[in-house]
Amino acid sequence: MRQAGRARIDGEDSDRGALSLMIVVLFVALVALAGIVVDGGAKLDADENAYGLAQEAARAGATSVDASTAYRSGSFVVNPEQAQEAAISYLSLAGQHDFSVRAIGRREIWVSVTITEPTTFLAIIGIGHFTCTGTATATLVTGVTGGT
Repeated sequence: MRQAGRARIDGEDSDRGALSLMIVVLFVALVALAGIVVDGGAKLDADENAYGLAQEAARAGATSVDASTAYRSGSFVVNPEQAQEAAISYLSLAGQHDFSVRAIGRREIWVSVTITEPTTFLAIIGIGHFTCTGTATATLVTGVTGGT
């Protein structure tokens, strides 16, 4: 009896349990791949949203023409205070809290928006969120200035 038990351990059943280990390794690889696909797609989406919000806020600010200067001199320029208020208002209504708005001279406005996106699968390995920043500058352009 003792002989049969030893043959079983040393012989044909020595690979017992190897399939379970391979399944565990493949499962971890599959979860990592799903994390890259799902969370990578969410990051690309957040990047696009941050950039789109920055563009729209900059456009909202660039439409704030200084009417008194326009009537007085015929020159269209951005009112920096109104432009910043318009961009901030747009971002606040969109539910954003992490942004920067700055008037550049009298014809441009610069906006930066940061979005923090939580991860789904990659949180398992310690990556809890992605931070995505989009920036945009809008320039006031008016009418036709001449033909060629």
